[in-house]
Amino acid sequence: MIQGWSDTPKGVEVRPAGFNEVNIIYNGLLAKSGADQVYLHCGFGDPKNWQNVNTIKMERTQRGWESTLRMQNGMMSFCFKDSANNWDNNNGYNWTVRA
Repeated sequence: MIQGWSDTPKGVEVRPAGFNEVNIIYNGLLAKSGADQVYLHCGFGDPKNWQNVNTIKMERTQRGWESTLRMQNGMMSFCFKDSANNWDNNNGYNWTVRA
């Protein structure tokens, strides 16, 4: 089962969203800098060797920028970028969620 968590200082929240799905909410540096679009950049499996890497357009909601996706291989690592190719990668550590 996916455990929800929040990195409030960095503006990242992870919520379970159904069987093997996770909802990621972002209100971090890029959002606070006025990004017109935020993308979730993610990969599955070992955090040092991402597999099935995707960049997903996030939806702007009242809670921030959101995306819901299905987990693969029990673990997902992720970071964010905006349409100007500015990145928020947690100072090079990215974020990780486990199923």
